[in-house]
Amino acid sequence: MSTTTQHDTRRQAARRWLLLTAAAAAWAGLYAVNEVFWTWLYRDALALDITTGWPSMLHFFCYDTVKITLLLTGIIFVVTVLRSFMSVERTRALLGGKREGVGNVLAASLGVVTPFCSCSAVPAFIGFVASGIPLGVTMSFLIASPLVNEVAIALLLGLFGIGPTLLYVGAGLVVAIVAGMVIGRLRLEDQVEAFVYETRLRGEVIDSTAGLTWADRLAMGREEAASILRKIWPYLLVGIGLGAVIHGWAPADFFARYAGPDNPFAVLVAVAIGVPLYSNAAGILPLVDALYAKGMPMGTLLAFMMATVALSLPEMILLRRVLKPRLIATFAAVTALGIVTVGYLFNALL
Repeated sequence: MSTTTQHDTRRQAARRWLLLTAAAAAWAGLYAVNEVFWTWLYRDALALDITTGWPSMLHFFCYDTVKITLLLTGIIFVVTVLRSFMSVERTRALLGGKREGVGNVLAASLGVVTPFCSCSAVPAFIGFVASGIPLGVTMSFLIASPLVNEVAIALLLGLFGIGPTLLYVGAGLVVAIVAGMVIGRLRLEDQVEAFVYETRLRGEVIDSTAGLTWADRLAMGREEAASILRKIWPYLLVGIGLGAVIHGWAPADFFARYAGPDNPFAVLVAVAIGVPLYSNAAGILPLVDALYAKGMPMGTLLAFMMATVALSLPEMILLRRVLKPRLIATFAAVTALGIVTVGYLFNALL
């Protein structure tokens, strides 16, 4: 490489990191002034009472929309760059040959950092099982990946802080590990469609992240953040809108009375509602935030969110291509039982 080429390469790298630093500073500045700006606009400039009614709804909607958009773009970008060092192929190689127990723990942990969504459920399942990974271990991965994802972590951290976020991550991993172990012990391999076992993966595992430069990884972060925003913005606006309505008009004691700690069936009702109510973390968390402000216990809210995110109806429909109804029903029942247990446990401790 010539001296001129080396100089150009270094200059491009310096420019790239300078732009990244400026973007990070702009992100932090916008996040810091977001609430201050909307409060000034509605309360001071327009002289509205933002504690109740439609002014409260508008204030919440504008503030939360900007806040959640900033959280999504910033944290998804960072997580994608970090996650670019861990490919699905490498995950499959790490899980290969692991026995149940250790394999379930490793699978659930890897599910948090490995790119996976409902649309990739079928190919991921086929690839794992065809590689010889036990069914229970594979199920731990499939449960943890959508449940404990970067969007949920980013929004929980921004809305509730580090404590509830760590509780959610820990509970999600426990549910994924235990559910996978239970499914593995039930010996339901005959409930997997026969063609899955007939699939054979030939050759060595190819790491799709090998050879990526920092420019490639940063580009992946930008593209992933933009892609996720394009996919989820309708859910985002609907979720924030529902949260704004609850925040502005619902009576303060309504949810505390019917879904509070005094109702022994509150967690069961939350999970029963959350299972068919398909959404994702971006759509459901603004609603969770508003319900929390109205007095619903954290355990009930986390159970509601986990049921909505982990037991996605579209994902189960996709998995029907590779799983028989009995295994799908078992997967849903075991996961729901784990979520209900987590909800009651958190309500008792918090």
